[in-house]
Amino acid sequence: QVLLVESGGGLVQPGGSLRLSCVASGFTFSRATMSWFRQAPGKERELVATITTRAVGTNYADSVKGRFTISRDNDKDTVFLQMNSLNSEDTAVYYCNANTNMFGIPRNFWGQGTQVTVSS
Repeated sequence: QVLLVESGGGLVQPGGSLRLSCVASGFTFSRATMSWFRQAPGKERELVATITTRAVGTNYADSVKGRFTISRDNDKDTVFLQMNSLNSEDTAVYYCNANTNMFGIPRNFWGQGTQVTVSS
């Protein structure tokens, strides 16, 4: 059974920081491209950041460049999202995503999401 379990969300004041974690199980984590998405109320889910299998490459949405950092620990099957200088527009449910290949078939998995609220 594939599981992606996010944690680290919460309420933070503008300008504050949070670190999200996503622990994966049920597939070979080191072979998966990992991403963070977010969805704000009334908006479509959007890609926030992506990291390649061996952390060689990362990609960020323009809105978070310079503020957010994605990283991974393949020994612990965990991907992180360090979020700094948070503002109200970062308020959303954040989802962990795994894109991988199992038995020759491309697969895409999602976590249940963790709420991030930026408010004073």
